[in-house]
Amino acid sequence: MRALIIDDSSSMRSILRSYMRELKYETFEAADGKEALQRYDEVGNFDVVLVDWNMPVMNGLEFVQALRKREECASVKLMMVTTENDFSRIEQALGAGADEFVMKPFTLEVLEQKIALLLGGADVS
Repeated sequence: MRALIIDDSSSMRSILRSYMRELKYETFEAADGKEALQRYDEVGNFDVVLVDWNMPVMNGLEFVQALRKREECASVKLMMVTTENDFSRIEQALGAGADEFVMKPFTLEVLEQKIALLLGGADVS
């Protein structure tokens, strides 16, 4: 299983990388949405994409919208991992094509549960 981690904070990418590797994911990273689209083109399909909302160059919502325009990415599971907690923002992200939402800060257990939901209850560890 492969995961793409998109966050402008190197410390948050490090935390997510550690968590995802513990869940047996091969991880790839990008610091913003534009870089993430380039990474997608270089590496290919991902099983799960964890994307921050607030980033420079291309934010998380713009990334979700851009990725969902690609036919080959229709089944990719997208999870917003962000400090945004306003219900209207959650609705906006889900409406744009995000599949799930997790609030920072979070634990490995919370992330594991959310990924299990994304993958239809599959055991992710």
